[in-house]
Amino acid sequence: MSPILPTQLKSVLLAFAALLAPAAARGQAPPETPQPGDPEVTVELSGRARSRFRIAVPSPTGLDRLSGDLAAAARELDATLRADLEASGVFELQGPAELAVLALTGDPERDFELYRSLRNELLLDTEVKPDGSRLVLEGRVFELANGRSLLGKRYRGIPAVARRIAHTFADELVLFFSGRRGVSLTTIAFSSDRDGNKEIYLMDYDGANQRPITAHKSISLGPDWSPAGEAIAYVSYFDGAPGIYLADVSSGAKRGVATDGELNISPSFAPDGKRLAFARSIDQGNIEIFVAGRDGRGRRQLTHSSGIDTGPAWSPTGREIAFTSSRAGSPQIYVMDTDGANLRRISFDGDYNDGAAWSPDGTRVAYATRRRGGFDIAVTDVVTLETRLLTNGGGSHEAPGFSPDGRKIVFASKGPGGVTQIWVMDADGSARRQLTSAGNNSAPAWSGYPR
Repeated sequence: MSPILPTQLKSVLLAFAALLAPAAARGQAPPETPQPGDPEVTVELSGRARSRFRIAVPSPTGLDRLSGDLAAAARELDATLRADLEASGVFELQGPAELAVLALTGDPERDFELYRSLRNELLLDTEVKPDGSRLVLEGRVFELANGRSLLGKRYRGIPAVARRIAHTFADELVLFFSGRRGVSLTTIAFSSDRDGNKEIYLMDYDGANQRPITAHKSISLGPDWSPAGEAIAYVSYFDGAPGIYLADVSSGAKRGVATDGELNISPSFAPDGKRLAFARSIDQGNIEIFVAGRDGRGRRQLTHSSGIDTGPAWSPTGREIAFTSSRAGSPQIYVMDTDGANLRRISFDGDYNDGAAWSPDGTRVAYATRRRGGFDIAVTDVVTLETRLLTNGGGSHEAPGFSPDGRKIVFASKGPGGVTQIWVMDADGSARRQLTSAGNNSAPAWSGYPR
């Protein structure tokens, strides 16, 4: 059986075989977030580098006094908040089950000592209550060693935005205790055939709320987010030859960017949001990297080789582009300046490397590498060229993409049953979790932070 090729070059080979004939989601406004009198507290860490803060998170006060939609929303809020904090990598949670052994008294000084007896450092005390048809969440974090209140927040919203309230509070906690923004309010775009055709879908960072954003009834793949998150560039065959289109996330409106010629694929937004890099077929089917304005104007060719050059990925600094090229015989990862100069190869292990994605700090590139028949995810330091393998078997793993905080990597994985799903893992390859399950799902792209 022939090996599975990565998504982007599969698109190229499919287009060369035959040009296929042609065979949106409503957002909610963020909840109100009054922030009364939060104290200015500095959490000072000394000695050895720490991993996670141990935090006790008992059930919210007031949950038993709610009913109907408000009760359901409060339970969803509580479950989402816990999952967000656990997934952040910043906290180690003890929930109601672990805390049930404590004989709490209602006296804060005594109870803080009880929470500390289970080796907790922090307490997240939450209360939920009604405000007419709206749900109110009040949350406060205490330092158990001395009883200080470190952070307090209050949120109010209709039941439909319970998850958003939880995500917002979780990201506040992550920022306060780690100094980096959380990703709970970010979104992942991907391609899925669950409804019979390959369309572009969106989902929350944790796999919830999966919904289509295209309905071309054809093949659509390879999404890439604009830096501001208001648009997605992607490839579709719905008008015949593969072309690049732009979808407005809020309205669902679509327009063509590069649709002339035989093949235009693998779009990548520049950090300024004004330009796109992409691969395009030119003379006698040769494929090169181009750059153009996001409206498709001002097209300029960057690469000139006899091999296939595809899969451009713009660096976070805006000064470099990583891409795949077969100019040396086998597909490998290269980096060049955005004018095409200073070309250098950065992948040297494996006979097939494709699908470059930059880390948010611009120091590393993740990609799919073939070393054992199937594909695994590797990460290379662009300066030292030190390379780490993050997966090792258990399927064929492709199309990596970093979360905007650099802590996680989303990727597509084809299992033994031949079905491809979207997974997420920590940036060191640990804590893998499946996000999709319906149909085949591929080409994930993680949004930046919401603006």
